[in-house]
Amino acid sequence: MKRNIVILYAIAFFQGMVFYGPIATLYRQAQGISVLQITWIESISLALCIALEIPWGILADKIGYRKTMIICSSLYFVSKIIFWQAAALAFFLLERILLSIVIAGISGVDSSILYLSCSKEQSTRVFGIYQGLGMAGLFAAGILFSLFIKDDYRLAAFLTMISYGIAMILSFFIIEVKSEKITERSSVYKEIKQVFQARRWLLFLFAVAFLSEMHQTITVFLSQVQYRRLGMDDAAMGIVYILSTFSGLCSVASMWVVQKLGSKDAVLVICLIAAISCGWLSVASQAASAIGAVMVIRIVHSIFQPIQLDIQNQMITTQDRATRLSVHAMLIDAVAVGTNLIFGALSEISIMISIGFGVLLSLMSFLLFLYYFHNVRSEERIQK
Repeated sequence: MKRNIVILYAIAFFQGMVFYGPIATLYRQAQGISVLQITWIESISLALCIALEIPWGILADKIGYRKTMIICSSLYFVSKIIFWQAAALAFFLLERILLSIVIAGISGVDSSILYLSCSKEQSTRVFGIYQGLGMAGLFAAGILFSLFIKDDYRLAAFLTMISYGIAMILSFFIIEVKSEKITERSSVYKEIKQVFQARRWLLFLFAVAFLSEMHQTITVFLSQVQYRRLGMDDAAMGIVYILSTFSGLCSVASMWVVQKLGSKDAVLVICLIAAISCGWLSVASQAASAIGAVMVIRIVHSIFQPIQLDIQNQMITTQDRATRLSVHAMLIDAVAVGTNLIFGALSEISIMISIGFGVLLSLMSFLLFLYYFHNVRSEERIQK
């Protein structure tokens, strides 16, 4: 089973090598795509993810996690071919549609393979390294972009395609870990019903969605617009991208943070730091200040991801792990559709206001996580 962990680590690294990352928004804008259109495409993509999450989860539990990873890694590769050749809105939309299919398919499957391939005591550490290697791929791609690619957007997209091709090949070497397959449709509906009946789980997933979408929208899209507003050129943004990506490697420290603070305090502190950083970024008048805020958001979210993945997997006691995680992802994506539309609409008014919306999302995450952990503690007291 250690082989699976090593292979998934390698896949995470190569799929993290998005060479156009430093200019992702600018690449689209160069093809005539506005920030509002980008957020609309993202919302359509998320809506499709919602529609496909549960069907993919059911299919993954039927055909096995290995086959699911092979199919999704292959489609991932195809999406990058399209992105490389994209020259109009329709092509960028098609790329995101394929990406939605992939995300819905992989969602829960990669973490299930990792969770079932290691001891439960090491799961947070394994998730942390997995997330960290994805960031390491971004870091390596960012360095190569700054040194050799710079203003050649097409070359950046081409190299990204090659990297995803390598990840696709690696997926064929995964060993199946799922010993049982779904044989009754009723078990699927039972998983869905249990999630929707557990209010604290729902609130936990809402909190994850708010914090994750704040991070995704601000660090990937809005930060680049803010950098440009503050006078940074492409080369400078490439350097900043490397630095912010390097800060994302802090996911490997998740286990240490949990040991020092505990999961509850770690998550709550992360939410508060994220809120402060969003506020800082929204009012930044100098590039250095904006860079610092983005790096802090990257760091805390990188630490947060392995923790929340471990908590989600601990929630699951059935064999239909991919189905349950797909239900979780469906709810998270549903929330993300709304937040994306709000971010996009606010960006048309003011980038400052749009980034400021991230403060609200971070604080809402804090309150929801506080409620979740309070209820967990109450239940543990009752059981004792």
